[in-house]
Amino acid sequence: MKNDPLILKKRGEDGNRIISVRIKETTLNELDRLAGETNYSRNELINLILAHGLENIEIQ
Repeated sequence: MKNDPLILKKRGEDGNRIISVRIKETTLNELDRLAGETNYSRNELINLILAHGLENIEIQ
């Protein structure tokens, strides 16, 4: 029986970074409401919304 190695990556090596942001309480409440309705985590929703915004932003 071969023992496969347990491979651990250093934290942060997955391309994600932890940041801190200030957000209005009403926005946070809306994110939590959406998270509850969709079964996405707050973090997943924030990443989806940011990605969509970055792909669709127009600067004039």
